[in-house]
Amino acid sequence: MDKQQEFVLRTLEERDIRFVRLWFSDVLGFLKSVAVAPAELEQAFNEGIGFDGSAIEGFARVYESDMLVQPDPGTFQILPWRAESPGTARMFCDIAMPDGSPSYADPRYVLKRTLERASDLGFTFYTHPEIEFFLLQDKPTDGSRPTPADTSGYFDHTPQPVGHDFRRQAITMLESMGISVEFSHHEGGPGQQEIDLRYADALSTADNIMTFRLVMKEVALEQGVHATFMPKPFSEHPGSGMHTHLSLFEGDRNAFYEAGAEYQLSKTGRSFIAGLLKYAGETCAVTNQWVNSYKRIWGGTQRTAGAGGEAPSYICWGHNNRSALIRVPMYKPGKDQSTRVEVRSLDSACNPYLAYAVILAAGLKGIEDSLELPAGAEDDVWALSDSERRALGIRPLPQNLGEAIDLMERSELVAETLGEHVFSFFLANKRQEWESYRAEVTPFELRNNLHTL
Repeated sequence: MDKQQEFVLRTLEERDIRFVRLWFSDVLGFLKSVAVAPAELEQAFNEGIGFDGSAIEGFARVYESDMLVQPDPGTFQILPWRAESPGTARMFCDIAMPDGSPSYADPRYVLKRTLERASDLGFTFYTHPEIEFFLLQDKPTDGSRPTPADTSGYFDHTPQPVGHDFRRQAITMLESMGISVEFSHHEGGPGQQEIDLRYADALSTADNIMTFRLVMKEVALEQGVHATFMPKPFSEHPGSGMHTHLSLFEGDRNAFYEAGAEYQLSKTGRSFIAGLLKYAGETCAVTNQWVNSYKRIWGGTQRTAGAGGEAPSYICWGHNNRSALIRVPMYKPGKDQSTRVEVRSLDSACNPYLAYAVILAAGLKGIEDSLELPAGAEDDVWALSDSERRALGIRPLPQNLGEAIDLMERSELVAETLGEHVFSFFLANKRQEWESYRAEVTPFELRNNLHTL
């Protein structure tokens, strides 16, 4: 038994922890949990705990259903909303087959496998997400319009029943679980919040995002409201994104930094961005995996009016250009370690393990193939005409989930990164969602056609 396992077992006894929740993600990014008594945990560390993988979305077929959850003691935290005695703790788990080999269906393993590829090239991958979401007064189940929890706007600081106090309570909970927060503020839409997590290695960040989404929902329920990470719940307001800042390190050195280079961006950084651009269409079904995700990306042409917000619609990069898919933030003298790139397409409802895996794979492919970075877009890309964008070689992102699926289906990079099982299940699930959506008669059609046709 290693020292971290010993620490967990000792803490359970000292803190009177009676329930330990073992967390893992299904292929679509939904959090799963099984509770065990502390007395069973030592066996779980040594042998894992068996479960029926065929009952979990995308995990296994019936005839190969036996799987194991193996808790990662490095992710142990006491749950702050279960502070009463006896307490409750949680750990993230890896999924294994009965022989102890990693499960082909585990999204966490997909990311770990891609991080190992980066490590083989000498890189460590760090991420910093800016997570947006809405607080709602209600959460209708009949498809009717929800009501935002407040009427505030971007950076507003006004007395509200929720919002400011919500963020304070939520951040306190996150930090009590070892999840550091850098910024928080009210976003542009009514009821819309943003909380930014500090830089961490990509696996820790993905675990933190899974925890973050649950904490936000728990705090919202305590305050009598509802939190949603739906990318675009309102037609007339901005959607919720998860802009993510990325960097590669070689030991203690930022591989994206080169003194004297344009924007202080190294050849490694430029090739990484070129990879992100080349494979942006193919990876879009993973980074933006829901039908509703494309309402955020293509939700409005009048960006200044706030309908579309700052979601990117076109595949290009720019220096400090918030209309571009990839942004290179301004370099601050003496801040070599902070040189980074920002991917602006992700929404906060994606599976973070799979999304970060395909983003990293695309960037690494750019480095391995020494891809040249095309000219950056310094103008407002949304304001350009189609002919102007074509002349600049700027392609659109997929306009709907169906287009994104078609691109993903032909992608060797995504298939190799996800593995055959996850790739096949994810495609089939998304194809079913797209077909169901296309067959649905929407309120828009009824409102505009029922009485006129």
